[in-house]
Amino acid sequence: MTPPPPPIPGHVHLWPQSSGPFDASPSALGPPYSDTQDWLLQLLTPRPAPRRHPLATFFHLFFRVSAIVTYVFCDWFSKSFIACFVVTLLLLSFDFWSVKNVTGRLLVGLRWWNQIDEDGKSHWVYEAKKVSFSLVEARIFWLGLIICPAIWTLFFFSTLFSLKLKWLALVIAGICLQAANLYGYIHCKLGGSQARHKAASRFPAQEMFPRVTSITLRARKGHGDSRELPLSPKG
Repeated sequence: MTPPPPPIPGHVHLWPQSSGPFDASPSALGPPYSDTQDWLLQLLTPRPAPRRHPLATFFHLFFRVSAIVTYVFCDWFSKSFIACFVVTLLLLSFDFWSVKNVTGRLLVGLRWWNQIDEDGKSHWVYEAKKVSFSLVEARIFWLGLIICPAIWTLFFFSTLFSLKLKWLALVIAGICLQAANLYGYIHCKLGGSQARHKAASRFPAQEMFPRVTSITLRARKGHGDSRELPLSPKG
């Protein structure tokens, strides 16, 4: 086979055809020729089929939807404020952990976490990997990540305007936990393939639980054991 001519800047170079099958390997194409060879290799190299994760997709929506349904309809099953509060908060916690550690990595190749450096300072780390993923699962991931915090925000205003203050702590917990994942994954998406570090003080999610507990206890003492159904989207 005749070796290819030297490259001319600004031109696309074509190799002469041969009688045998075309070999797109780097050794067959010879030495690198600017960006033309890289483009040709990417064009001819078959892309792997995206891996599907139906179980991860299911649990990505299950916990956060279950938390919303429990918050709105728990009065149908129990008159206990504490029981409804604990069950909803557990569902929100399970959702936070699964989305942060499992579904984001599997469905869109993104993850974020907290680490302590040698000086004892806490930092948030955001990472994005180039992986093959299903577009349908990626859309489900982002829709669930955006819509559910918006619903909890609506609950916040409805609870605040109706003066259901004892439920305000639970709604704030839902907003904080789900907005934390949204905040982290947006940074992963915008950061590309390079890890980005932010100070933990920018989003003090670790301090949220003691404050929520304190607010809940004060609201509990002020309102007694009476159970009031929060204003739901149904009105």
